[in-house]
Amino acid sequence: MVDLKKVTKTFHPGTANERRALNGIDLHLDSGDFVTIIGSNGAGKSTMLNAIAGVWPIDSGSISLDGQEISSLPEHRRAALLGRVFQDPMTGTAADMQIEENLALAARRGKKRGLAWYITAGEREEYRQLLSSLGLGLEDRLTAKVGLLSGGQRQALTLLMATLQKPKLLLLDEHTAALDPKTAQKVLEITDQIVSEHKLTALMVTHNMNDAIRHGNRLIMMNNGQVIFDCRGAEKDSLTVEELMEKFAQCAGGALASDRALLG
Repeated sequence: MVDLKKVTKTFHPGTANERRALNGIDLHLDSGDFVTIIGSNGAGKSTMLNAIAGVWPIDSGSISLDGQEISSLPEHRRAALLGRVFQDPMTGTAADMQIEENLALAARRGKKRGLAWYITAGEREEYRQLLSSLGLGLEDRLTAKVGLLSGGQRQALTLLMATLQKPKLLLLDEHTAALDPKTAQKVLEITDQIVSEHKLTALMVTHNMNDAIRHGNRLIMMNNGQVIFDCRGAEKDSLTVEELMEKFAQCAGGALASDRALLG
């Protein structure tokens, strides 16, 4: 489903601030893989997601999605293939619009629009059922402004919007980092539910090692813009945080420089 081959990206080349963010990274995802990604700050985790999304062009290498080479596609062309949820709950929704209006925008993404834009009774009932599955009571607040929702409610709504059209790939960039622990766990439960029900392929960046172990079917560790550890199945399920820290020290040659990795 996803192939990154020898992808490189350097920021501020030829200056005192030059930084190699992706260093010839190779990564292959099968259809239905739910991959959690961990690593130190500056390891290249979010940079890799931005490279896939087309936020800026890569320097070399190739990126393919479902057999289609997308390295040269602009960001707005890739958006039809991807769903994305960011760390900031305020990103991904329109605060001054109603919940049902936000969902309607997501449902119409990439479709031809005319002057007769409106929400039908059938669509409204569909949105009510989708929101009911979240277990947050939002199905009774269809006309509420999104800006009035809590961070967790807004992030759950963003997840729903990002997956309404069954994207080829779902990108989750620390989408629970700004939430309190209880709310973060609820959003992660909803994430598991949506990914499983729709059989989505997903990449989830997290600093929380417990979450990285508990969620998804595969875990990769990044350092200096490369994948240094990759495990799945029974090997992943049996890991402990202590073992994961030891793996990092063995593969990277040093301790993981992030206290946040031990939270939870």
